[in-house]
Amino acid sequence: MMTEEAKSKVFMCMQCGMCTGGCPEAGITPFNIRMLVRKKQLQREIEESIPWLCTSCGACTLRCPRDVKPSEMIVELRSGLVEDGQIPISIQKALEFTFVQKNPWGRPRAKRGGWLDEADVEVPHISETDSKRLLFICCIQAYDPRCMVIPVNVAKILKKGGLEFGILGKEEACCGNEIRRMGELGLFEELQEENAATFEKYGVKEIIALSPHCMNALKNEYGDLGIKISHYTEVVADMVKRGALAFQGEYNQKVIYHDPCFLGKQNKIFDEPRNILRAIEGLELIEFSCSREISLCCEGGGGRMFYEAESTYQRNSEKRVLEAMEKGADVLVTSCPFCMMTLEDPATEKGLPVKEISEIIMEVL
Repeated sequence: MMTEEAKSKVFMCMQCGMCTGGCPEAGITPFNIRMLVRKKQLQREIEESIPWLCTSCGACTLRCPRDVKPSEMIVELRSGLVEDGQIPISIQKALEFTFVQKNPWGRPRAKRGGWLDEADVEVPHISETDSKRLLFICCIQAYDPRCMVIPVNVAKILKKGGLEFGILGKEEACCGNEIRRMGELGLFEELQEENAATFEKYGVKEIIALSPHCMNALKNEYGDLGIKISHYTEVVADMVKRGALAFQGEYNQKVIYHDPCFLGKQNKIFDEPRNILRAIEGLELIEFSCSREISLCCEGGGGRMFYEAESTYQRNSEKRVLEAMEKGADVLVTSCPFCMMTLEDPATEKGLPVKEISEIIMEVL
């Protein structure tokens, strides 16, 4: 269930428009968060398709001067639609897949550790480690062929830095970050309870999450687990700072970094990925005009990976790619699998490589 702290406070809204002013969907889709809050205040009807356009980037909630939490209002609206069965088929399938196989793609749970077949590195089960440090993989990185490279890379990087860790394999379930934002609060609670029980069963003391979405759910929405939770870029940046991980090669490229919403806006992790890149000899780091706190959302979050907007418009991912090229970037890099997937389609068409930060690290180790 949604906690009192997380609930929106729509009647505190003074209609200042700060939320819509920062929304990546306002003006390019029919989505207008200020108008939705007003309709909620007046108990007016809201078109069923509109709430699904939200990407859950959190910009509206971060900008709101009255702590209305508009993004939580979207979760509440979607929750009502889920309860009434008025949801898009693609969202319904993702939720059903998660209920059965514990991942929204419906891939067999028994194959969640399949990425290890490509790793060429031995990774123990968490029960076999002394540190009880867990590498939490994430659904998309466990199953998508393009994203599987991330756990493979990070496992090798952590090993290179002398860090002991383990995994859960098929015992890992979806973190539920997107499930909650799709409005299926009951299913999110089930996933939360299952994962928390598994962590307790194996005495997990620390979790390194590969996806910012997983990190956000585990750190901010599971309650107090009594477990240290980090994104892997935080761990790698610390290893570089301490000298535990040294880069050998040069990377003579202009690299532009895209801040993922769940890593940057919502968890204030801006410097660690950049510090890693700055430590690589020959690499020239350049910035988008909208970066850090005002980074432009890629439109992959909040269930949008499973829902295609009906309206035709220039996607934010294409805007990002075009700006990267205008700034003379050789490579567009990010630290989120969702961002990598959404950015890669328009970038590939224009010949701009998109890489997850672990891919660049592996090239200079």
